Amino acid sequence: MPLVRLSLLRGKPRAYRDAIVDNVYQAMHESFNVPKDDLFMIVSQHEPEDLIFDRHYMGMERSDDFVVIQLSVSNTRNQAQKNALFARIVERLQVNPGIRPDDVLIHLLEGDKGNWSFGRELAQYVL
Repeated sequence: MPLVRLSLLRGKPRAYRDAIVDNVYQAMHESFNVPKDDLFMIVSQHEPEDLIFDRHYMGMERSDDFVVIQLSVSNTRNQAQKNALFARIVERLQVNPGIRPDDVLIHLLEGDKGNWSFGRELAQYVL
């Protein structure tokens, strides 16, 4: 169950934001074994002064289409699976809504399965 936080500059139309949500979810489903209907995302839009990023760090050419994708996940996947997820997210976002690979920053936060509660005061993954 990834919890995904998407951060981008304010002003993108609803269809653009929806395309990011849909394509990140599909990439997780296709390459990260995320089950159907396991969809929990927070979309945050920021003023330019509140989303601060270096436009050239690591040799990239970032634009105002820059998006940060932070996924909180259980620590159950190997590096090959993580690399496949990174690649699939970038591939899908490049097609729709047309975000260039240099404008996609992805960060995984990994934790133990016992750190998740989906409600009802339970840690469902460790019962």
